[in-house]
Amino acid sequence: MTEPGETAGRGAADGDRLTADELRTLFLFESLTDSQLAVFVEHGRVERHRAGETVCQEGEPATCFYVLLSGTVSLTRRVQGDEVEVTRTDQRGVYAGAMQTYLADQVKQTYTATLRAIGDVKLFALPASVLATAMREWFPMATHMLEGMFVGMRVNQTIVGERERLLALGSLSAGLTHELNNPAAAAVRATSVLRERVAGMRHKLALIADGRLDGSRLRDLVELQEDAVKRAASAVPLSALATADAEDALCDWLDDHDITGGWELASTLVSGGIDSTWLDRISGAVGGENLEPAIRWLTYTIETELLMGEIDDAVSRVSSLVSAAKQYSQLDRTPYQTVEVHELLDATLTMMQAKIPTGVRTVKEYDRTVPAIPAYAAELNQVWTNLIDNALAAMNGRGGVLTVRTGHEADRIFVEIADTGPGIPAEIRPRIFEPFFTTKPVGEGTGLGLDISYRIIVNKHHGDIRVDSAPGDTRFRVLLPIAAE
Repeated sequence: MTEPGETAGRGAADGDRLTADELRTLFLFESLTDSQLAVFVEHGRVERHRAGETVCQEGEPATCFYVLLSGTVSLTRRVQGDEVEVTRTDQRGVYAGAMQTYLADQVKQTYTATLRAIGDVKLFALPASVLATAMREWFPMATHMLEGMFVGMRVNQTIVGERERLLALGSLSAGLTHELNNPAAAAVRATSVLRERVAGMRHKLALIADGRLDGSRLRDLVELQEDAVKRAASAVPLSALATADAEDALCDWLDDHDITGGWELASTLVSGGIDSTWLDRISGAVGGENLEPAIRWLTYTIETELLMGEIDDAVSRVSSLVSAAKQYSQLDRTPYQTVEVHELLDATLTMMQAKIPTGVRTVKEYDRTVPAIPAYAAELNQVWTNLIDNALAAMNGRGGVLTVRTGHEADRIFVEIADTGPGIPAEIRPRIFEPFFTTKPVGEGTGLGLDISYRIIVNKHHGDIRVDSAPGDTRFRVLLPIAAE
C-alpha cells in the first residue's frame, strides 16, 4: 500500500492535488466550506492504480481514506477462509479505506476490507489522521452520534454475549446436576440395601455356625462363598428371555428342595451367575437340614457383591463427570496450552449429555493420529458447545444423528460437527456468522453463538470455520493450525 504523495512507479500524475472546485464535484465534499476544502486540497493527493493492483489490504493499519475519481474498483472481505467480493462499482465519489477514524484510539484502526482496482483507476487519497481531525472539529454532533452508536452496539454485544455464556453455563450445570444425581442416588440406595443384606448375612451365618456344621463342612461352605463372589463379579448379563428361563429353572430347584420364597432368591442368584448345578454343590456341602440357611447366606453374599459393584459403578460415574467438568472448565489450567481435541470434545459431550434427546444418536469418528495443538482450551469448549447445541436445535427433538468427526487438512486439523436436520436455507447461509442474526423465535436465541465461535476460531486461533449444508446433512468444520503462529 502506498501513502498519499508516493508514486511507487504508477505514473507522473500520482501525487497531483485536486482543486477545491474539483473536490466539490464529489458528493461527499459538495457541502464543505472553502476553508474546509482547502485543508483537503493541501493534504490530499491523487493516486493511480493499474488493473489488478491492491489499493489497501484487509487487516493492515488503516492510514488512508480513498474516494473514487474514475475507473472500477472492488471491495472484498475474508469469510471463512475465502475472499468474497462485497461490492464492485464505477460510481464516481464512492469511498473506502479508513472508515472508523472518528473512533480514534477506541478501536484498532485497520482496514476492514480489501480495495482492489479492476481496471485502471484514479483515486483521491486523504490521510486518515486528517480526516479524523476534520470529523471531530467540523461535525462534532454527527461524530458523537456515530461514536455512541458504535460503542452502544459493542456494549450490547458484550452484555448479550456474557448473558448467552451464562445461559449456556446454567443449562450445562442443570444437566450436570441431573447426571450427578442419578449415580449418587443409586449409590445411596445400594448402600442402604447393602446394610440390610450384611445384617441378614450375619444372622444366617450365626444359624449355620452354631455348632450344627463341623469344621470341614464350614470350610467347604466358605469356599463356595468365595466362588460365588467370583461368579457375581464376572457374571455376564443375560437377555430378558434367557433370564426368565434361568429364574424358572432355579425356582423349580428351590421348590424341589423345600426352600421357602424361592422366587425371591432366584433373581439374585441368576444375576450372580448361579445355576442349579452350582446349588447342588451347596446341598452336598451342608446337608439337607442346613440347606436353606446356607442358600440364603450365599444369596446375601452374592447380593452384597452385586450392590458393591453398583456402588463402584456409581462412584466411578460421579468421578468421570467431575473429571469431565474439570476438563470442560479448564479452571485449574493455563488459558493457552497444548491440548488434545478429543479430550475436549469428550468432556463437552459429557457435559451436554442431558441436553441430547433420546432420539438422537451420537457418533464419534475420531482420527486418533490427530496431534495435540496449542490452543485456548476453555474457549474451544465453548465453540464445541455452541455448534453441538445448534445441531441439536436443528434436529428439533425429531431424532437423528449427531456426528463429531476429526481429521487432518494440510497443516491444520479439523473438527466437524454434523447433524441430520433440515439444513440451512441458501438465502440465510451468508448471514449465519453475523452478530445478533438468529432464526430462532424471539427470546430463544441471541444470535451470538456462531459470531462468538467465529471470533474465537478465526481471530484468536487464526483458524477457520466453514459450513456445508444440505437437507439431512449440515456440517460445520472448524480448522485449527497444528503449529502456533
